Amino acid sequence: MTAATYRVISARVRHQRDPLHRWYRRNEPTVLRVAGVVAFFVLWQVTSDVGMIDKFLFSSPRDILVAGAHEVTLPRFWNDVRVSGVELGAGTLISVVIAVPLGIAIGWYRRVSLAADPWLNFTNALPRAALVPLAVMWAGLGMEMKTLIVFLGGFFSVLLPTVDGVRTVERQFVDVARSFRGSDLLILRSIVLPGVVPFIVSGLRILVGRVLAGVIIAEFYAITEGLGVMIYRAANSADQADRMFFGILIFTLLGIVGYEAVGVLDRYFQRWRPALDTEEA
Repeated sequence: MTAATYRVISARVRHQRDPLHRWYRRNEPTVLRVAGVVAFFVLWQVTSDVGMIDKFLFSSPRDILVAGAHEVTLPRFWNDVRVSGVELGAGTLISVVIAVPLGIAIGWYRRVSLAADPWLNFTNALPRAALVPLAVMWAGLGMEMKTLIVFLGGFFSVLLPTVDGVRTVERQFVDVARSFRGSDLLILRSIVLPGVVPFIVSGLRILVGRVLAGVIIAEFYAITEGLGVMIYRAANSADQADRMFFGILIFTLLGIVGYEAVGVLDRYFQRWRPALDTEEA
């Protein structure tokens, strides 16, 4: 009978990675996004310098930066920023504050839904730009008109997803709550609202682009004050493409910031979503 032999397995030595590599692994998504943006602007600048892109029509990142540095020293620029900011902020806030409770009411109450559905379909299909002349007739060419256009751009972006969210709430949860004599207010607060929050967040994603487009359209039409007016006047000048692109860049950055802010809300409200995975017995 031979003696049993055993193989000794040595513990695996884990090599310590350098701090730079660990930092990159932790921040890889952010690094790659920033690298993509930087690569785009570098390519734009190089192709402008070698003449592949016409600077008269498309400017260059360096010229846009110079134009922006000059623009921010002007009091008129900061007045335009203030006007556009107030229009965006007020119109967006009012649209959300009205759209969310109204959407919950339309989705929850059957009679309200039947009465509102034809108007929702009609107004949602109507192009917002077609309402600008009507808004001018109602509110003139001032800040009120532009705030109204922003409101119309954001209102339906939040209202319709909210209505859909209420209508897709699991009916068995509502039936169980009613069987225990839960009030409508309790059911709305404990069942409907958690179920509709992800739909509201999705509507906010759509809202970001539409309210920015609304304020630009309104300011193009009114030509009074705002960053849209700066873009419009620069576009009508023969030698101000860099100034025009600086204004476009501001709205682009606003869109990115708004979209990322909604993403933060979305991640925060992940816990509101019900788990779809079921464990097998």
